[in-house]
Amino acid sequence: MANTAGAETVVNKQDQPVAVKLRGQQLIHEPLLNKGAAFSREEREAFGLDGMMPHGILSIEQQAERVYRNLANYSDPLQKYVFLGSLQDRNETLYFHLLGQHLEELMPIIYTPTVGLATRQYSHVFQRGRGIWVTPAMRGAIAPALRRWAGSRDIRLIVATDNESILGIGDQGAGGIAISIGKLALYTAGAGVDPTTVLPVSLDVGTDNQGLLADPLYLGWRARRLRGDAYVELLDEFVDAVNEVFPGALVQWEDFRKDNALHILDSYVERVPSFNDDIQGTGATALAGLLSAERVHGRRLLDERVVILGAGAAGLGIARQIRAAMMAEGLSEADATHRIAALDSRGLLVDDGRLRDAYKRELAWEPAITGERGLAAGSDLQCVVTAFEPTVLIGTSGQPGAFSEDVVRQVASAVSRPVIMPMSNPTDQSEAVPGAVLDWTDGQALMATGSPFPDVHRNGRRFRIGQGNNAFIFPGVGLGVLLAGARQVTDRMFYAAAQALAGTVSQSELDTGLLYPAVDRLRAVSGVVAAAVMQEAARAGLCEPMDADTIQARVASGTWSPVYRAYRAVD
Repeated sequence: MANTAGAETVVNKQDQPVAVKLRGQQLIHEPLLNKGAAFSREEREAFGLDGMMPHGILSIEQQAERVYRNLANYSDPLQKYVFLGSLQDRNETLYFHLLGQHLEELMPIIYTPTVGLATRQYSHVFQRGRGIWVTPAMRGAIAPALRRWAGSRDIRLIVATDNESILGIGDQGAGGIAISIGKLALYTAGAGVDPTTVLPVSLDVGTDNQGLLADPLYLGWRARRLRGDAYVELLDEFVDAVNEVFPGALVQWEDFRKDNALHILDSYVERVPSFNDDIQGTGATALAGLLSAERVHGRRLLDERVVILGAGAAGLGIARQIRAAMMAEGLSEADATHRIAALDSRGLLVDDGRLRDAYKRELAWEPAITGERGLAAGSDLQCVVTAFEPTVLIGTSGQPGAFSEDVVRQVASAVSRPVIMPMSNPTDQSEAVPGAVLDWTDGQALMATGSPFPDVHRNGRRFRIGQGNNAFIFPGVGLGVLLAGARQVTDRMFYAAAQALAGTVSQSELDTGLLYPAVDRLRAVSGVVAAAVMQEAARAGLCEPMDADTIQARVASGTWSPVYRAYRAVD
């Protein structure tokens, strides 16, 4: 699946020696090949490493135990993030071995919520460049820059952001690359994507964050954001460069402002295999939660009434996925649309001729239906839940506390087992705190959140809070697309991914309140999601034909594991 930096390609044969050209300090300083104290006596002699490290030899398990103990010396999450980043910069195999052993504990450090803080502080905690920053100064030279960065590496997967809508914290300039790095770490730790094949990208087109522009330590392109035709032209050149330098590579678009996100998704979906995780990944994740909840409350999806607070990219993606699933179960498009009420900061969206954004018209109710339900354009959340009597309440607004006690109690008064999903990230942006929601609903709410929350203990019962994290979707989708060699990524693939994810939730997990699998099962879950995506790609004719046995064989053999391989020296 990939080249190794400074090494010949050995595809899916991790039991075979790797031919390595690097020697001495060059080998030690290559994180994709460095083993630290785990180099054998023979390797130390063959690669000129004698005397460059202590005499003792440790296994990767011993190294991981030592690193984990050292990590425990830090109490601050950002310090843990920096410590782990330093490890990744020295020894990627050990880094991913450690993540694999402690994924549930460490995912909140390398990803949300800590990655949000790391993005804010990026220029202040910077240690080493990882990935590539594409700036307006590189116009006309993006392809050579990508080629120089990659060297002999065969890049198959790119996570690219323009840094404007990072989580719930907005424009973070060049530091947004921390999101790309975190996502790619989860591709490897959670799905077994070879880390030698990935590239984090910051499309650093400037920032409108005045705090960053005034910060003398800010490392990004120090200018107001590029807009209009110049922005589009830079994106066009970037996509063309990817196709030229890394033909067939998959691009995940991440944390773009909603209007740019939609334009990019629509403009490039047929030019390069690509998807937008904030739209499609979030939608599939939320849908999977609703499908899991069906097994508890017994309602059919097409009988649900859904309120989505937050009409940005995430809200749009969720509405699209739920509507498509309802239509697949037999509802007309109009009926499915009117079973989903979407609210932005001004209230209920109604297509009364005053909505300027086309995507909001896609979410809006018709005026006649709105009037029949005793509502109007701009009706607030309390009015909507009172009149519409939703069975599902989803938050993507980034408004902490938006799901108030009055709102939650109103929802619970109309349905016995409401599904309540405050999905906004990071943690301090969540629309509600799980313990409060469970108190207000007498423990009847079926809950999932976007960020990790601790278990809730109520009336002698332990409620586990499932994390509706896109990490359950995008690694498996990406792996499936890569293993299938799919030419395009479609919404149907995300529908298949959602169904597959819901099917992995065990009855014992449902019994404790989880609507999603435990995080420590992510790698196995990603394999199931990948297989479903590959099956859909084959069905749609977007890759070569594959039967179920072929798909399973590719998933089994096409992934990378964090183990040290033997090296043999070559000139």
